[in-house]
Amino acid sequence: MKYPVPPTVVSLDDILPDEPLLMMGAGPVPIPHKVAYANSLVINHLGDTMNRVVEQVKAMSRYVFQTESGHVMGVAGPASAAMEMAIANLVEPGTKVLSICNGLFSRRLAEMAARVGGEVVRLDVPEKQSARPEMVEAMLKTGGFGVLTVVQGETSNTVWNRDLIEICRLGKQYGCLNVVDAVCTLSTMEMEMDEWGVDALITGGQKGLSSIPGVSLIAFSEDSWARLEKRNAPMAHWCLDARLADQFWNKHAYHYTAPVSGILALHEALRLICDETLPSRFRRHAACSMALQGGIEAMGLDLLIPSASRLPSVVGITVPDGVSADKVRHVMSQVHKVEISGAFGLNILRIGQMGEQSRTHNIFRTLHALGTAMRAAGGKVDLPAGMAELERVLASRG
Repeated sequence: MKYPVPPTVVSLDDILPDEPLLMMGAGPVPIPHKVAYANSLVINHLGDTMNRVVEQVKAMSRYVFQTESGHVMGVAGPASAAMEMAIANLVEPGTKVLSICNGLFSRRLAEMAARVGGEVVRLDVPEKQSARPEMVEAMLKTGGFGVLTVVQGETSNTVWNRDLIEICRLGKQYGCLNVVDAVCTLSTMEMEMDEWGVDALITGGQKGLSSIPGVSLIAFSEDSWARLEKRNAPMAHWCLDARLADQFWNKHAYHYTAPVSGILALHEALRLICDETLPSRFRRHAACSMALQGGIEAMGLDLLIPSASRLPSVVGITVPDGVSADKVRHVMSQVHKVEISGAFGLNILRIGQMGEQSRTHNIFRTLHALGTAMRAAGGKVDLPAGMAELERVLASRG
């Protein structure tokens, strides 16, 4: 048998930039050295060492989720896989689902629910607004809903559902299990799973946790676990069957070969959060995000979302008429080695404030790069005023 000629390829050294890019977009984010080192290790996925790591990951996750649930587990996949695990296990064919939709990722939850046979009713929130509790209750009063899906922060357009606590309370009042996407918010701002009545909480490793992409976390409440154990329809997804995953995460038994390097990275990311403590972490994120927002506005640019509904962890910027968001991003990346995000079909820019992004040296470098790149793309900005406001806000917040 003749084998084909192998393709001509080059090493990563010839592909990656000479200087690492500062990742300041909507994720993934920079990772600490200890997380990167942990991700370079491989251990037995079923050995005693792994069992100890898993127990600590669960304990630290319970702190970050603010839950006492015994059903915390990792997911070998992106945050979308964790979303799908929540939906596929809690939504049976015929389950009536209320999906609160602010943008791309909240609509993704609705699509997932429809794909597994849920009867999905979408509550489409007006553009640039957060969901209002009275809107949600009006829908719930129509009756019969078993699951409610909502995002804490909509990464795609930087909207924050500020009234999440009240929305979850309403969901419980009307007999729903509350599925909450906290992918871009967990550990950057308050989230109390048990106190707020969240039944399935989802996050990814690559944002607020400052871990690697591809390994995610999910927690089920006792109410949701009781529901999924009683489900009538068989689970269509073998890998995402929460009861099978529970065998590995809570009974030290085999499910599939776990992403051990990613779990080790997640361990170190969670440990660093616990060392910092959530209150200190929330203060750091709030100070950096407010300073960045102030600097952007002082420079003469408009923030995309009004302050009442504005997400702190991903900051959206309206690009001036006649200026290309792609050109701004290109200059920032090529000249200043700073990467930020565009959006899904919108001429806007998004800057992340999650985990390691929320450091003063990172936001100074990013704001300066944004201002100079905006000028290069034809925009008019007052860069000195922006930098001065950034420094002033940081100083005022201690």
